[in-house]
Amino acid sequence: MYRPIPTENDPRIPLNRIILLGASNLTLSLRLVIELMQTRVNSPSDILVAAGHGRSYGQFSQVLVRGLPGITKCGLWRQLDLEETQQTYAFLTDIGNDIPYENSPAKILAWVGKCVDRLQKHSAQIVMTNVPVVSIENLTERRYLFLRNILYPFCRLSKSEVVENAYLVHQGLIEMSATKQFVLCEQEPDWFGSDGIHVKYWKRKAFYRQFIQKFLSEGIEQQNNEDKKYCTSSWKQRPRYAYKTIFGKPIYCQQPSGRLVDNTTISLY
Repeated sequence: MYRPIPTENDPRIPLNRIILLGASNLTLSLRLVIELMQTRVNSPSDILVAAGHGRSYGQFSQVLVRGLPGITKCGLWRQLDLEETQQTYAFLTDIGNDIPYENSPAKILAWVGKCVDRLQKHSAQIVMTNVPVVSIENLTERRYLFLRNILYPFCRLSKSEVVENAYLVHQGLIEMSATKQFVLCEQEPDWFGSDGIHVKYWKRKAFYRQFIQKFLSEGIEQQNNEDKKYCTSSWKQRPRYAYKTIFGKPIYCQQPSGRLVDNTTISLY
């Protein structure tokens, strides 16, 4: 879909582009994250999202009857290459989700690195969360096995193998951030619930605010308190996936499929 190049003289056209990549944590807090990002950039935005429960960065994943392509293979990147905007902001999270899919640390890091390269091609400011290794390591063996059988029934990795791979991905992301020059944020274990990977409901706003504040403030105008409330109830239309499968049957939806009252558009891939 063609959109005109934004200008400051036309407030109806989004001036910023926001990229959000992640799995279940991002999905559970998507509305909150969009609100915080909108508060930060203070203008209409074109938002491209690749998220979903159980989402993988590189392979097709299925949760119950719904399937989604890997983030590196979804339609978000084609849309990203079609458009020009003044400023692009990208937030990447839930990277450890690929570990219990038994993907190697090297493969996971290659997928994430590919996303970073594509984003930096568009001069995006990138903020990324690292793998919460401590909260995973703190799980008891019994709780780990219980959660593994519920959340990742096909995984056969032991807790020690998951922790070892998590540390390798964790260290690899540190090295990648130093090489590729993006902001990498550590996640404290007390933010997470009893499963070690999902953020506690009552801590989500503070959790995401600390990361979104890492975006450089140059060119970003701060809003007053009244303006900061506008995203909370500003949905015109909620987004739907551009492509997914239900019981193996492909389902398509034209993008952008979501919209806020300030003309912010949301495309979900």
